[in-house]
Amino acid sequence: MKTRLFALMTLIATLLLPAAPAFSGQTFVLMPGTTVIGASSPVMLHTTTKEDSLVELARHYGIGFNEIEIANPGVDAFVPGENLQIRIPTLWVLPDAPMEGIVINTSEMRLYYFAPAKKGTPVKVSTFPIGIGDEGTETPAGTWKISEKRVNPSWYPPASIRKERPELPGVVPPGPENPLGTHAMRLSKTNFLVHGTHRPFGVGRQVSHGCIRLYPEHIPQLFNMVTIGTKVTIVKQPIKVGVRNKRVYVEIHEDPYIKIPNYLEATNALLQKKGLLKLISTDKLYKAVRKKDGIPFDITRDHKKEGPETPAAPDFWTL
Repeated sequence: MKTRLFALMTLIATLLLPAAPAFSGQTFVLMPGTTVIGASSPVMLHTTTKEDSLVELARHYGIGFNEIEIANPGVDAFVPGENLQIRIPTLWVLPDAPMEGIVINTSEMRLYYFAPAKKGTPVKVSTFPIGIGDEGTETPAGTWKISEKRVNPSWYPPASIRKERPELPGVVPPGPENPLGTHAMRLSKTNFLVHGTHRPFGVGRQVSHGCIRLYPEHIPQLFNMVTIGTKVTIVKQPIKVGVRNKRVYVEIHEDPYIKIPNYLEATNALLQKKGLLKLISTDKLYKAVRKKDGIPFDITRDHKKEGPETPAAPDFWTL
């Protein structure tokens, strides 16, 4: 049933496809002590026309379908209506992982690439939305390296997929029907790939057998950044906490793979672990936990008696 629904959504979304995606992957310069990247505001607003749909807007703005869906609860994904203010996420808290190579957080369906940097120079981080493994064929957590890179790869359907779809040929050559898209990179000692796709509306969804999918316009960018031997870290972090300009942010997602019985307790524990509890507003934290909309929420406690805060100098900018 889930597969049929996705196929129908893909067909409809294809008919709604804009002439060309507007936003590429985004790159930021990360200064020491900063673990939040993006614009000065956590969202931008898009006013809908009668031709718009959330699935096409997600690709247009270079975000995953999951991101735009949870940021706009109750909005019809295909017929949102005219003159509606759609929230487009523009801010991300970095996963709690080494800032090296590729870091993938399946909880938010997003990939981060930390470019090599000389000692004493700022790190550049690029970020892309992704599609991940479906229920029963989850994208695993762990650490690997990029062991192989291919342009215009042929696809050899594994036995598990051919069992589900016996009509598939033994090999699918490069072309518009190849599910790997135009570029693919292998994780060491596995059959898992980071690759493009011929079905771009699977980005921001659980649709694969464990591989990581990027938009067709994003995969060449990442492919050209990454070298053989690049470290790949995959984590499951539905709750992320970060700091920027002395402000504390929390970003909370409903994880597709793991169940968290109490988000408030889990978030409190993470804040305590990072030594940030004394800096936050409990009321703001409650609000962030209730929303769980995947958008970084400023939970910093403001000390009104101390007067207005002096704005800190910007510590990142979009390249």
